[in-house]
Amino acid sequence: MSVTVQFWYVLLTFAWALSTSYSQGNWIFNEKRTGTNAPARGLGAKEHFQIVTQHNRLRSRVNPMAANMQKMEWSEKLALMAQERAASCSAHPAPPQVPHPDNHVGWNAHRSAPGTTTFAEVIDTWFREGRGYDYLTGRCEDNSTCQHYTQLVWATSSRVGCAQQVCYTGAAPWELYACAYSPGGNWEVNGRMKGQLNVSSCQCRCSPGFTGRFCQVRCSVQCVHGRYREEECSCLCDVGYGGAQCAEKVRFPFHSCDVRIDGECFMVSPQADTYYGAKARCQDKGGILAQIHNQKVQDILAFYLSQLETTNEVKDPDFETGNFWIGLTYKTSKDSFRWDSGEGPSFTSFAFGQPDNQGFGNCVELQAASAFNWNDQRCKTRNRYICQFAPEHIALWEVGRGRRT
Repeated sequence: MSVTVQFWYVLLTFAWALSTSYSQGNWIFNEKRTGTNAPARGLGAKEHFQIVTQHNRLRSRVNPMAANMQKMEWSEKLALMAQERAASCSAHPAPPQVPHPDNHVGWNAHRSAPGTTTFAEVIDTWFREGRGYDYLTGRCEDNSTCQHYTQLVWATSSRVGCAQQVCYTGAAPWELYACAYSPGGNWEVNGRMKGQLNVSSCQCRCSPGFTGRFCQVRCSVQCVHGRYREEECSCLCDVGYGGAQCAEKVRFPFHSCDVRIDGECFMVSPQADTYYGAKARCQDKGGILAQIHNQKVQDILAFYLSQLETTNEVKDPDFETGNFWIGLTYKTSKDSFRWDSGEGPSFTSFAFGQPDNQGFGNCVELQAASAFNWNDQRCKTRNRYICQFAPEHIALWEVGRGRRT
């Protein structure tokens, strides 16, 4: 083989070896410069526009379509970071660290022989890695690399900055292309991160006991006056207390009373729930499902609800009947209706022909079609409901002794 042929063979082999990419989350280039390298070349406004346009064009071609794909914009801050990283001429990234949600930066980098490629071709190369990406599992196919692709199309990344640099290993030149992304992608969500990635929304669904954007924070909430709910990583405060740790004393919210009758507060829910769901919601607030013991209370509530219906003040349209639960149920063991407190009703206001569903419709609602007189209904029906706070319930807010069960 002639000297000239040998020379070109070695040169082509070297160029092929240099044409490699690597991607990282918040990894740090930590390798020292080798040789004398010029400062990283800042890109001009035209190149900024071309890089951003190409990113947005490729991101719009993701299939299946992302649920929350953000528009990419140029960031001078990220461009300066990319220049600094490119100027370091690092050949190998450092091990990944657990990202902080507020400053997580993602990285894509590519190295090649000088003058053999352009930024546009590099970005296209990253995008072509998507052929080896499995959307169902959120992973690359065996023996393939696709981390450049996933960072390029990461839905929540919205800013990018890039730079390029000619580096030297000894006397041999090579070129480094680097792009920084924020918020960064390619989080590790299985392992140190306690959760699963929802691929369509690019959001983590955290396991019980963990929270944070990356499910990286172990819940350690101290509930001073309340109980800890692991599934929500929050406190359910005792009656009379509020705040994230249930440490703040709060007064009864009289401003939330829709109707006040003889010192008792009635709150009408904007949302719907089953009978027992409604009962639990009222108890969580320190009250009970409303109990109607006389005609006065019945008439005032019926009038208020009739006016409420005309104003259409419904925040949750997911209700089935337009009726309202009260705290009365049919007890088969006693063959009679009973208030949730256990006592039998001394006053009733059933609509004509009601009740007629004992054994099937064991829960009582105020029925809109019957001028809000009473009707027995299936307990699984989703109705709005009325919570009642008697003076003894309000007093618990003042002394702060309403322990959750």
